[in-house]
Amino acid sequence: MLDRTKDISVAAQAWLDEFAGALGKPESAAALDRLFLAESFWRDVLALSWNLQTLAGRSAIAQALATLASRTAPAHFEIAPNRAPPRWVTRAGTSNIEAIFNFETALGRCSGILRLVPDSTDGDRLKAWTLLTALDELKGFEEQLGTSRPRGQAYSRDFRGPNWLDQRNAARDYADRDPAVLVVGGGQAGLAIAARLKQLKVDTLIVDRETRIGDNWRKRYHALTLHNQVQVNHLPYMPFPPNWPVYIPKDKLANWFEAYVDAMELNFWTGTEFEGGSYDEANGRWTVTLRCADGSERTMHPRHVVMATGVSGIANVPDIPTLANFKGTLVHSSRYEDGENWTGKRAVVIGTGNSGHDIAQDLHSSGAEVTLVQRSPTLVTNIEPSAQLAYATYNEGTLEDNDLIATSMPTPLAKKTHVMLTEQSKELDKELLDGLSRVGFKLDFGEAGTGWQFKYLTRGGGYYFNVGCANLIVEGAIKLKQFSDIEGFAAEGARMKDGTTIPADLIVLSTGYKPQEYLVRKLFGDGVADRVGPVWGFGEGFELRNMYARTKQPGLWFIAGSLAQCRINSKYLALQIKALEEGILGREVGPA
Repeated sequence: MLDRTKDISVAAQAWLDEFAGALGKPESAAALDRLFLAESFWRDVLALSWNLQTLAGRSAIAQALATLASRTAPAHFEIAPNRAPPRWVTRAGTSNIEAIFNFETALGRCSGILRLVPDSTDGDRLKAWTLLTALDELKGFEEQLGTSRPRGQAYSRDFRGPNWLDQRNAARDYADRDPAVLVVGGGQAGLAIAARLKQLKVDTLIVDRETRIGDNWRKRYHALTLHNQVQVNHLPYMPFPPNWPVYIPKDKLANWFEAYVDAMELNFWTGTEFEGGSYDEANGRWTVTLRCADGSERTMHPRHVVMATGVSGIANVPDIPTLANFKGTLVHSSRYEDGENWTGKRAVVIGTGNSGHDIAQDLHSSGAEVTLVQRSPTLVTNIEPSAQLAYATYNEGTLEDNDLIATSMPTPLAKKTHVMLTEQSKELDKELLDGLSRVGFKLDFGEAGTGWQFKYLTRGGGYYFNVGCANLIVEGAIKLKQFSDIEGFAAEGARMKDGTTIPADLIVLSTGYKPQEYLVRKLFGDGVADRVGPVWGFGEGFELRNMYARTKQPGLWFIAGSLAQCRINSKYLALQIKALEEGILGREVGPA
């Protein structure tokens, strides 16, 4: 068994050399087949296929690599200097040699991750278990960073011309031009993609209906903080200061968004409603309508529209029979702000995801009498350490390396990893989970036990990171009822099937959001919605549907997710738009 760093590096480089040689052979498919395990995975992120795609099985991988390599001429495969050296690690329960490498294609510079495992059916020869190939930059269109940063010559020595502020105001006003890209939504998704496009010199405007940058976080309920830790959550180019708290408060994050827009020189219109658009196939442009902050209407013709409104943008308000009978205050969780107004009052919160639990706890802390109503089984995990197990790699190494590692894990192995993490968290949280079961809380642990991460990736919710509300439920300080036990609603509250009534002054519907395709249909019409299909979640393949990549509607893109997902995937989305803008990539869609 190889155990020295030098031996591991030599072995990894030897595999890369053989791989590079096989790519150039006429019989490359057969030569490549011998380099992979029977059960192996290759994820390509634009480098060779110009798609985000994952293939499974050595025969399928070898055939695809042979075809794509003939078009893209990949070369110069070498272990990446100044990055984590090749090492033995365990991923998805399998010990392997993990090596970060660099290579080039005819169009770009790329990086990747190789994982080697001894093949017991072939004399323990080291073969690829997983392979990632990912585009980093386009040749001739490199980002102006570090020593290549812009020198400001347009304003720094011209005392009679417009200064920097004059130029920024003109760029932001769009008085005499349209943006190439219109980004709808100014949260982490919108900021991340706009910042990436800015560095690639693609003219981009963000529009957001809120009155102030960051209000999509600032206006959420009073006690909200992020549920994952600071080291995972940086935006592109500007990491959070090293003295920031582990869990970032919503208002602190909102203020950072405001500073980020200024520092990154992003064009941002607040108070602006995107009212919809239509696409001109012949000219490759959209006609979109914006309702501006002053009430005026502006028509623009961008080549690209990026929907950055989150996993979904429309509150899900279910049609609950008899709920209209309730005469108290009824709000969706997206409109809930603060529990202080409900001190001494009675509240019913319907829904047991993160928002439902947090709102219930906020109301309880403000002195309200709270009943939490469960509609369906819910995954519950303590915020520490259980919920943070998925981010363990971010506690060491560089952000760049960890983002590439996150990108490299194919979905089937990520599911296997999260099954293992879920089992570990169940043991860590056993006392809490047993207590919840005793009081009648219905638990689940995700499809096939894949845990909260895949609940998020498939449905955008259905779990709770416990920061204390679950303990309050176990103690009885917050009452628990099942929705199935409610007979109906009356003016004074919820009437139960056993004849009792839960009196309420406030009912909060923490019932989540509709899928993004509802918003697409509202803004772009049935034709576009039907052409694009479902957004988010998994279809037949291993990639999120219609996310971060070309869709069947030219010029329409989607980005959503956590700060980490937006940071990582905004890079790849921006590269695709830049390639289209420069004529490197055609407007056709689908696999290469």
